[in-house]
Amino acid sequence: MSADAPLFERDPEAYRAYLAEGNRTQARKRVGADVLFRDGQGRILLVNPRYKPDWDLPGGMAEANEPPLEAAKREILEELGLDWRGGRMLVVDWVAPHGPWDDSLMFVFDGGVLSEGERTSLRLDENEPDGYEFVDSGVIEGRLRPHVLLRVQNALVAQRDGGTAYLHGGSSAPDIRR
Repeated sequence: MSADAPLFERDPEAYRAYLAEGNRTQARKRVGADVLFRDGQGRILLVNPRYKPDWDLPGGMAEANEPPLEAAKREILEELGLDWRGGRMLVVDWVAPHGPWDDSLMFVFDGGVLSEGERTSLRLDENEPDGYEFVDSGVIEGRLRPHVLLRVQNALVAQRDGGTAYLHGGSSAPDIRR
């Protein structure tokens, strides 16, 4: 084989070691996946997590190598006892490093409108949220952190318009032209 041949042809084991080194040294991101559920009156489902001071959408952090949609399904089952089958992605939000945290990618999926039966069957896991409530969009402003509020507001627009939003810290990404 020619010395000019690409490494993956010349030496497959060396190429595999090269890829493994890249995998070891490249950035890894935390990934979160939340779900935007509504009731028949258009109110938004918020949960009150035990582990932080602010309300949030139901969902949570992905485990290692877990796809965001699967993380959302797992978290909804754990938090609310709801066997949610998935929905359309509304938002991807890049969150800059803050406090002790590196940057992360947050996904918001469309949970649609929960039926009366689904709403009455919600049950809280003792280790997850302390409570939940369906609230009007005006009430979320007092319950959510500012960047989460922006994320939810963008998710509502995407839900209404049939689009998907790419955000930085809850706001439209600076390099996106509308």
